[in-house]
Amino acid sequence: MFDESPETNEVKEGTPRWLGIAVVALAAVSLLALGVGWSAANHAREAQQATVNDANTLRQNLDTVSQRLSQSEASNTQLQADLGTVTDKLKVTQTDLDKARRQTSQTREQYTKEMAAMQDQVQTTQNTLATKANTDDLNAVSTNVNGVRTDLDATRQDLLSARGELGTQIARNHDEIEQLRRLGQRDYYEFTIASRGEKQKLGNVTLELRSVDVKHNQYTVNLYVDDKMFQKKNRQVNEPVFFITNGSRDKLELVINQVAKDKIVGYLSVPKPSTTASAGASSTGGN
Repeated sequence: MFDESPETNEVKEGTPRWLGIAVVALAAVSLLALGVGWSAANHAREAQQATVNDANTLRQNLDTVSQRLSQSEASNTQLQADLGTVTDKLKVTQTDLDKARRQTSQTREQYTKEMAAMQDQVQTTQNTLATKANTDDLNAVSTNVNGVRTDLDATRQDLLSARGELGTQIARNHDEIEQLRRLGQRDYYEFTIASRGEKQKLGNVTLELRSVDVKHNQYTVNLYVDDKMFQKKNRQVNEPVFFITNGSRDKLELVINQVAKDKIVGYLSVPKPSTTASAGASSTGGN
């Protein structure tokens, strides 16, 4: 018989392997969690800062909008006030316009009535005059016209006689003076006096301007002839002024053609000495 003795299995106790792996894994997870937490904290801070910045920007925008809204409200209030003023003025203007239209309409109606009344009165007057007119009135008017025509004819004859007696014609400008000068019957002295009180000698005559009335085409001059002074006052333009000097029977003629302020333009017509008188004077001088 075999002697059987119990076998003894020795088990060696040590650190399990999985425990080390677990520790390493746990450390890795802790580091990962720490990194994730730190990153999340950073993101949270950044998000918070961004939120704060956005809030500040939003607050500034709200303040700006509030200011613009206040300005808009003030402008709106001013515009409403101006609109009210303009509306009131338009109401007044419309009232004045309606009043003016009514007055114009009334004036037009009154004018139409007055014109109609005047036309009626004129028509009535014409009818009355036509009724009163008769043959005797027409004859009287004809007689008056004939009388006036006779007076005009007589005046024309007087003028023609005077012109024939003097033997002169009136010139109204330089060209007409030249025409008269070419006739050889008289001497013509043209002159211009351009200031009041100015004197100008024309042959044996001295002419002085005293005053001019341009509105009525009149003038006043002094004539110095033979040591004497004669004043011709308020004479008309183109009106001949006749006078005689010593030792001559022929008349001298003064004509003013133009007047202006303190200015006159005209001529003096002087008869030429006769041939007989010149010959006699020469003979006397020879003796």
